[in-house]
Order: sequence, then C-alpha cells, then structure tokens
Amino acid sequence: MKLHNLKPACGSVHARKRVGRGAGSGLGGTSTRGHKGAKARSGYKKKIGFEGGQMPLQRRLPKFGFKNINRVVYQLVNLADLQKLAESANLNKIGLAELVAAGYVSAGQLVKVLGNGQLTAKVDVEANAFSKTAEAAIQAAGGNVTKL
Repeated sequence: MKLHNLKPACGSVHARKRVGRGAGSGLGGTSTRGHKGAKARSGYKKKIGFEGGQMPLQRRLPKFGFKNINRVVYQLVNLADLQKLAESANLNKIGLAELVAAGYVSAGQLVKVLGNGQLTAKVDVEANAFSKTAEAAIQAAGGNVTKL
C-alpha cells in the first residue's frame, strides 16, 4: 500500500448540493427551502427554546423557590482546624486575621465556628458566630468565646 493508492471508502464522500442554480439542476426555484414561512426567508434564525409554536418547556413548567435577600452566608471553620492552627503557630488567641493569614477563610467574610473535631488547646476565639457545641468545647478547654 502506498500513499498514491489511498482513496476514501466507497459511498463516504458526497458531492455538495449547489442550490439555487436554475431549474435544470433540480435544486432551483425554492432552493430546497419549501414555500414561504420564516424558514424560507434569508436571515432566519430560530430563538433558543423555540418549539415550532408549541408552548416551550420553560413556560410549561412551574416556577418554584425564591432567593432570600436577608440570608447571611458564613465561612465555616471547625474546632479541628482551630486546634491545628493553635499547635502549628503556637497561638493562644485566634481571630479573623489569624484565620485569613492561615488560609482558612477569605478576608471580609463572616466566620462561623462549628463543633467538628477535638479542641485541647486553651485558646480565645473571635468569630461572628458559634455553634452551641463549639462554644461549649472552647470553654471546656479553658478558652474564651468572643462574638464580633
């Protein structure tokens, strides 16, 4: 087999339809577009979701839910994270600045401390919110809780 012997498989290559080239071509007249209607016109482009005049799916389905404009979103930190931070940086007071510096939270966002994990270090913790279990665990370890 050589390169000059290669050719495509039989029936895999089709000649392009040249529409609108006169009645003798068999593709003149309406040029395969049918008679009248939007699809026969130049510049036709159907809208996204258009279903041929049938009521579109996005209008058939009911609307549901709502967005609460008063929702407060917290970035979450666990007791295990506080323990790790206190041990690695040898801290006895953990505030927002320390959490941002360690990469646990982003600057300018609210922080909530959750009670997952063990806290053995005696640390004073400053945050915007605490779960009841986290607050109890911090105080049981001898630390203080400060809500900002």
